[in-house]
Amino acid sequence: MPRARGFTLIELMTVVLIVAILAAIAIPAYTEYVQRGRRAEAKTALHLLAQWQERRRTETNAYVTATADLPAGLATVTSGGAALYTISVDTTVAPYLLTATRAGVMAADPCGDFTLTGLGVRGNLNLGGGRTSADCWAR
Repeated sequence: MPRARGFTLIELMTVVLIVAILAAIAIPAYTEYVQRGRRAEAKTALHLLAQWQERRRTETNAYVTATADLPAGLATVTSGGAALYTISVDTTVAPYLLTATRAGVMAADPCGDFTLTGLGVRGNLNLGGGRTSADCWAR
């Protein structure tokens, strides 16, 4: 009598279970990794704009006071054409406050909106998930 070849249902279900467990671990880890990269882009943009503001102050003796006057390439953090953060300037906080507000796929990011003052003070608005500003700026 010839022996049947193939997989049993138990073997197939075991493989499906192992793949599901690996996916349950890998997908959230990858998502967090991608979000950390996007946060780094927002922090970089804030620092570049702060440098730009200081350079403008030395040239004209004034900071930019309107978001519309920020350089177009630095006012939005994008990825693949989609906005991830929009950056605004607020001069009610001396000398200025730059804010990177979440947009698009980053709208639900637990690190919230990143802020940077003209004095170099870093912060976050709308933090969630037990995050602190120190955690979000360090990663």
